[in-house]
Amino acid sequence: MSSSETELIRSSQSGDSDAFGKLYELYVRKIYDFIYYKTHHKETAEDLTSQTFFKALEKIRTFKTERGSFNSWIYQIARNIVTDHYRSSKTNLNIDDIWDLHNDDDVERDADTRLQLEKVHSYLQKLKPEQREILLLRLWNDLSFKEIAEIVGKSEANCKMIVHRALGKLQTDLLIALILLFSHS
Repeated sequence: MSSSETELIRSSQSGDSDAFGKLYELYVRKIYDFIYYKTHHKETAEDLTSQTFFKALEKIRTFKTERGSFNSWIYQIARNIVTDHYRSSKTNLNIDDIWDLHNDDDVERDADTRLQLEKVHSYLQKLKPEQREILLLRLWNDLSFKEIAEIVGKSEANCKMIVHRALGKLQTDLLIALILLFSHS
């Protein structure tokens, strides 16, 4: 955590709403993307992102820099908000299976890119929900293993092993697909 971020946190804890606004600006896009990957729905992601930051503002005084990074703390709040959302919506979907790759309008119009994304989606769908979540946090959200461990409540070593195994499974599945493709040619 940078010293400027630490100062913003301290100022926020003292009631400085401008400082919290700066923290919001630093993290809002990352948190929105994380929630969108879990919900597949723009408006829901926007609402849950707002709830995340309201909860963070409400609890900012309880945040302790010596216990972990603000980044992990805010992601953990977002993760809990998404879990609560699915519990209260009484949906039949397993919340661990809710994920998506970010799509914008240009990608939607590009058929080749859409086909590639569908292939990536099909490979990632073969992973266990826990593997998928940790892999997405690592690759799409560019979080450190320490931050991921804090978010998901596992050890750093366990998170590293999960990513290693997930990537190994993806490599194996891709290799099998290539062998099948070329054996039919």
